[in-house]
Amino acid sequence: MTHRQAIIVGGTAGYGEVSPLPGFPCDPVLSLRSAREAAHDGWPSPVRDRVPVNAVIAAVSPGEAATLALEAVGQGIGCLKVKVGDADDLGRVSEIRNAVGPTVRIRVDANGVWDLETARQRLRALSRYDIELAEQPVASLDDLARLRRLVDMPLAADEAVRSLDDARRLARLGAADILVVKVQPVGGVRAALAIVDAAGVPAIVTSMLETSVGLAAGLALAAALPELPFACGLATAILLAGDVTEEPLVPSDGMIAVRPVVPSEELMERYAY
Repeated sequence: MTHRQAIIVGGTAGYGEVSPLPGFPCDPVLSLRSAREAAHDGWPSPVRDRVPVNAVIAAVSPGEAATLALEAVGQGIGCLKVKVGDADDLGRVSEIRNAVGPTVRIRVDANGVWDLETARQRLRALSRYDIELAEQPVASLDDLARLRRLVDMPLAADEAVRSLDDARRLARLGAADILVVKVQPVGGVRAALAIVDAAGVPAIVTSMLETSVGLAAGLALAAALPELPFACGLATAILLAGDVTEEPLVPSDGMIAVRPVVPSEELMERYAY
């Protein structure tokens, strides 16, 4: 995806973005609440000034995946998230591991497409490639809890957690080792921090392919977390054909600096419709 529709909201504290991702469950009311928090309330104080980020390798052929992986590593990215869930899973991950060597971290993301037994088989097969974690290999928290007792690989919940109640249930079930969280679908940075706290596991902050204005909220969340042991999925501004600021939030040596983003009136006029 190279183009997005977004509403930029300005206020006394800065700027926020409303940009629910097509096909991804996100209540527009919560997205607007997130933007208003950014524009009018500001964010909690950061405990770090840079956030490590990962690159995403799409479900392409094994050879293409290896090429994309090498490009990302050449740009200083030390963690790769590989989309899995089809017949090329093992070939794609194998080619990437052979291309980048043993020091680059690889995680896989199935977006909940596997059933419990398929997930067990695939993750056991993938484990030979030294996988950091598997993101949402099955759809439900119940199945995540069952799978977690069948495999040694750390599991991350993403789509299965969308509220405080979901996070509390994850904690009760012991369903995951990590929580993936996005700011807009939960209503802001403070709401996301409460969800992470209720889940009781480390978090990975990811984007909804926002402009740099929206990404700043994700960075604010990652910067405010008490611990951040994993790279975050916030290096997505480079996927867009353009941005609304002259200084986009893009990675350097695998990190993105935490800083305010000011949109450019000229660029917003250029991309207005």
